Amino acid sequence: MSEPAPSRVLVVDLNSSARVWALPPSAAARLREATPPDWEVRVVDAPTVSDGDGGRAPSGEALAAVRDAEVYFGFGLHPALLAGAPRLRWVQSAAAGVRSLLSPELLAREIVLTNAAGVMAIPMAEYVLAGVLHFLRGFDVALAQQRAGTWDRAPWVEPAAPPGGFSGPREIGECRALIVGVRGIGAAVAERLTALGATCVGVRRRPAAEAPPGFAAVIGQDGLDAELARADLVILAAPSTPETERLLDARRLGLLRPSAIVVNVGRGALVDEGALVDALAAGRLRGAVLDVMDVEPLPGDSPLWRLPNVLLTPHVSATSAAGFWPRMLDVFLDNWTRWRRGTPLRNVVDPAAGY
Repeated sequence: MSEPAPSRVLVVDLNSSARVWALPPSAAARLREATPPDWEVRVVDAPTVSDGDGGRAPSGEALAAVRDAEVYFGFGLHPALLAGAPRLRWVQSAAAGVRSLLSPELLAREIVLTNAAGVMAIPMAEYVLAGVLHFLRGFDVALAQQRAGTWDRAPWVEPAAPPGGFSGPREIGECRALIVGVRGIGAAVAERLTALGATCVGVRRRPAAEAPPGFAAVIGQDGLDAELARADLVILAAPSTPETERLLDARRLGLLRPSAIVVNVGRGALVDEGALVDALAAGRLRGAVLDVMDVEPLPGDSPLWRLPNVLLTPHVSATSAAGFWPRMLDVFLDNWTRWRRGTPLRNVVDPAAGY
């Protein structure tokens, strides 16, 4: 007796035009191997964007594929795809930040939205460590000497720098780190910093009665000002929401020590960029490591390009060719099993919170 024809459809739209984010054949094969007989998996071959918001018009192939789809697995969901998928019930995003997907149309249809929270935590935590060490160990000073052809050990062995400059090498174990965002990325950062001897304090909407592993304490936003004044490292690893927008404004930047280092791997909107530029230019901070900006690509006339105490990267802290897809498929396949069984999914986005 032949098996019944598939009656449920999963559309996989992950062929990013950026090679590192394009679904590899091994991952597509793993999806197909896990497909039950009553499901059809449609893998879209046409290129898509991998910025998480589905901003570019979808391909004709994707539009045709979603017409009777129950589940869509992609980086974002363009409004045209949503409008053309009347049977859609669940969207799994391969991005962590999904605030732009929470449209009134999607919410009105009560479509379940899950994200990739935690999938990118390892490379992003390693990025944070690298950025922190860049300034703690004086790599910025070494690079300036290299460009000038200068051999001078004095900044390391006879430090005498003004506030905000390099005053000699420091160890991570000497530092108190304030980490805004304690899930996924923030937790991975805390785990690594704590292993190297740092004291980590987390910040979230409400304080935690019991701190999770890696954190000495987790405070609410009402305790942020006091902790900023004590912090050596300020690491922003939270999504952009109305509550986190401009969280680090001019007043709060003014609370930081001149030796403090700011790292932003969350979203550019978390920081008042103009106020940050002013603080860095005036030597009121040791340095800033920025993977996200207010406007991307960063305009060529931005002062951030030319400040010696800034380390910039073009929104690549999550990049990990070898590690991303196995972890992403683990999350999706677990969720797909849960979906078929009718049990709660992982990484469900709270529309009110925006993440």
